[in-house]
Amino acid sequence: MIEEPNITNKTEQTPFPLGRIGDGLILITGGTGLVGAHLLANLALQGKKVRALHRKSSDLKNIKKVFSYYTDDFKKLFKTIDWVEGNILDIPSLEKAFVNIEQVYHCAAIVSFRKKDNVIMRKTNIKGTANMVNLSLVNKVKKFCYVSSIATLDKNEGKGVIDESNEWNPDANNYEYAISKYGGEMEVWRGSQEGLPVVIVNPGVILGAGFWEHNTGRFFTNAANSFKYYTTGKTAFVGVQDVVKAMMQLMESKLVNQNYLLVSENATFQYVMTEIAKVLSTKPPTKKVTPLIASIAWRLAWLQGFLTGKPPMVTKHSAKSAQQVYDYSAAKIQKELGFEFERLEETIQRTGKRFLRDKT
Repeated sequence: MIEEPNITNKTEQTPFPLGRIGDGLILITGGTGLVGAHLLANLALQGKKVRALHRKSSDLKNIKKVFSYYTDDFKKLFKTIDWVEGNILDIPSLEKAFVNIEQVYHCAAIVSFRKKDNVIMRKTNIKGTANMVNLSLVNKVKKFCYVSSIATLDKNEGKGVIDESNEWNPDANNYEYAISKYGGEMEVWRGSQEGLPVVIVNPGVILGAGFWEHNTGRFFTNAANSFKYYTTGKTAFVGVQDVVKAMMQLMESKLVNQNYLLVSENATFQYVMTEIAKVLSTKPPTKKVTPLIASIAWRLAWLQGFLTGKPPMVTKHSAKSAQQVYDYSAAKIQKELGFEFERLEETIQRTGKRFLRDKT
């Protein structure tokens, strides 16, 4: 069992530490999420001076767990982070968080495919990003990294490989999450036009350890329970450590005002779930989900969620996307940065081993 460090909220103990840990700070939003937590650990290991914004209701347990993957002395590493309470929709708290900041990694976002979350998701992902960009401009931040998604790229199933040239198509049947992330991108590009040096990353489906009950962490939780069903859909996958490494290298590079796809491999959901089952020594999925079955499943899941008040395991969008076949290319970052991605099999093996460790 992982022993949890005794972390106190610095902002509750003392006035806001203006310059307390020196100039040239790095501000991270979304540090309580998968990408943000792994990013914090990697930056802290490099001895960077990092400030992390978190909401009052945030649970730091998973972040502590993520830190323990990187070092046995994770208590000490965790305490090097300057945790400050705030919200990207709350300007006064952001103004305090931006004191002495030189770089910004904006990882915070709401990911949801439920209609009831659409308003807050748009507000957070678009207005919240606008706030981050505006404060970065006011404080003359040297570089700004925004975590977007392949969801903002125009899809052309069966018509070739998707890359950065597949710009947003407003006529396509885009879903709310994609719309909100594209809106966030537009705020970042607006900032670049006003003089803010930016880079945007568009990761594929991110696999990584520490958040087993959320998003892709459920792939491992489901596999541990010998989940029987698979789809033939295909998409881009990437490990969280590659996402973090790419972000950090881009921020240290001279590359600015560009976006980069982050893709380790294009793979079917069946392949990924089968490989996860191998690592966990459980039964791989054997029952194919047809489009008809998928359409029935999301309706039943919606009804169950309506009756219980719990988020549905399957949504209309996830059921549809799990059947579609897309191929993506990360050639741009490989060429311009000389970046090398870890093999998907290796990502799954390492993440699976961490899952087993956490569950024993």
